[in-house]
Amino acid sequence: MDGANDSMVTEFVLLGLSSSWELKILLFLFFCLFFLGIMLGNLFIVFTVIFDPHLHSPMYFLLANLSLIDLGLSATTVPRMIVDLFSECNTVISFPGCMTQMFFIHVMGGTEMVLLIAMAYDRYIAICKPLHYLTIMSQKMCICFVVTAWIIGMIHALSQFVFVINLPFCGPNNVESFYCDFPRIIKLACIDTDGLEFVVIANSGFISIGTFVLLMISYIFILICVRQHSAGDLSKAFFTLSAHITVVVLFFGPCMFLYVWPFPTLSLDKFFAIIDFVITPVLNPAIYTLRNKDMKMAMRRLSSQVMSSRENL
Repeated sequence: MDGANDSMVTEFVLLGLSSSWELKILLFLFFCLFFLGIMLGNLFIVFTVIFDPHLHSPMYFLLANLSLIDLGLSATTVPRMIVDLFSECNTVISFPGCMTQMFFIHVMGGTEMVLLIAMAYDRYIAICKPLHYLTIMSQKMCICFVVTAWIIGMIHALSQFVFVINLPFCGPNNVESFYCDFPRIIKLACIDTDGLEFVVIANSGFISIGTFVLLMISYIFILICVRQHSAGDLSKAFFTLSAHITVVVLFFGPCMFLYVWPFPTLSLDKFFAIIDFVITPVLNPAIYTLRNKDMKMAMRRLSSQVMSSRENL
């Protein structure tokens, strides 16, 4: 990364979450438990969708991809956060490591935004146009959604990354957080960054708001469509969509707070970042499995197959 060679700063210091040992122990147990839940829950969804033929449908294909994104998003921050909790001194991260972490956080975040839109569209077709569902949501269409999500995620990250990596950093190098992110790093540049701050707000903040509003409108439109066809199915549709709405609120709420008003950094930033990196990825499997009969039946079948194969050994 050429930007590191032109800069006097070759590393950043992450100030972390807390200096209290009692709180560090509590956070360590919390993060370990939740990260284990993230890994097991999301991997179980992915393997269940892959190996159960009953779940080879567009909705579960998109759900499995969402689980993979949640795994990637958590893996960029949580393992290092756990290790750094008991560091005797302030945590140091290299310039390339900081840039890489920021890049992948926004690739995963941008990709997840598009996937949530695709999942909302999938529910719209399934509920409002059920006779045309398999024709519209074909395998080709699902693959196009996923590929498009990754492309947009890359563009979203690169459009900010190319500006930040070439900024001159001459000190200080203390990052008031437990991870690197564009708003925190931009504040440390040695030049005026008002224009770049607006780029970050427009790119991450306004896109988060726009996507959130679009998703909410789509869910309202689906409920109106259901009510017009059959008022009796309204409660069933709302029950189905409530899982999607919960995921959307949990994901976009912190994003809007972190990126719409990111300068100066507010005290609640760390709390909202933990929601996006730790809490939301572990709640997604619970929301989509505990409320979904097909997933629960598929998991039982998969568990039975695993147990029977062990008995035959």
